[in-house]
Amino acid sequence: MRIALVLAVLLLGGCSGAYHTPSDGRLQTRINDSYKARDACLAKNAAADGTMSLDAASVAQAAALACSPETDRLIEVTNRDGDPVVANRIRQDSEFRAMGYVLKARGQSGE
Repeated sequence: MRIALVLAVLLLGGCSGAYHTPSDGRLQTRINDSYKARDACLAKNAAADGTMSLDAASVAQAAALACSPETDRLIEVTNRDGDPVVANRIRQDSEFRAMGYVLKARGQSGE
């Protein structure tokens, strides 16, 4: 029984990298770059001049909307299957992160 378990673990362990392709590293770099571009856009728009007197939720929503091209690029790179649920979650994450940047720009905690 113990030998069978060891053989099963070795077999599964040997297959763990079977789906790795040379492009995976480049894909991960593109994903990371897309996240950075989206987050930089959100941070810039969340701290825009003249927004301090506006409601934080409205500013966050506007920032997320202004960064739609960056968010769409992130969705394109990460959601290779075109799953609408994944795309929706990334858009929700953009709004959530935008709120964090708005609160940070106002000197408030996002917690």
